[in-house]
Amino acid sequence: MSRGGSGGHTRVLTARKRTAQSTRWLERQLNDPYVKRAKAEGYRSRAAYKLTELDERFEVIKGSKRVIDLGIAPGGWAQVIKRRLPKAAVVGIDLLPVDPIDGVTIFQMDFMDDAAPAMLIDALGGAPDLVLSDMAANTVGHPQTDALRTMALVEAALDFACDVLEKGGTFVSKVFAGGADSALVAEMKRNFTTVKHAKPPASRKGSVEWFVVAQGFKGRSLDRER
Repeated sequence: MSRGGSGGHTRVLTARKRTAQSTRWLERQLNDPYVKRAKAEGYRSRAAYKLTELDERFEVIKGSKRVIDLGIAPGGWAQVIKRRLPKAAVVGIDLLPVDPIDGVTIFQMDFMDDAAPAMLIDALGGAPDLVLSDMAANTVGHPQTDALRTMALVEAALDFACDVLEKGGTFVSKVFAGGADSALVAEMKRNFTTVKHAKPPASRKGSVEWFVVAQGFKGRSLDRER
């Protein structure tokens, strides 16, 4: 149950069996302009605007023909790609079920499964020129552990991107506050022309998430090809 407040703010009344935390989350959702905009424009989540804003700043989508979306659920990023590039081939993967998206191939499986990379490339029909990763590990409530678990996914996504991207391609990944660690940044700079961190306006101020944008893939190095 909710009640309108002054200035159009919706206040959620605490209901039986609803925790104070869930009540605060619901109230934040009801009053979030990005949530309202996503609903009005047919996007599955406010996350669509994070990619949109990254694209406006870095042109990560422009000209892409084959795209892999790691951690695709609920599908907002793939929706953005298909609306901007209807002819682009898009393949996504997630542990969670994802409702079908026209023109997008979706696998419900663990990206860390040994069979996943080959399945993604086979479904895409060729090397991607854009690899997106919105993956994050399930949190356990311990900030340092949560950060390490998510950074392990970032490292896996980067290894995958460097193995499969076309020369000149782009890699975009969610990271935690402070960005990727120095070793990971060094690896990105070794493989990409430019590496930048950004926090798009659609990312909530209180959120620890940032994004890393690596552009201009230099091509697979000899040590990777061995």
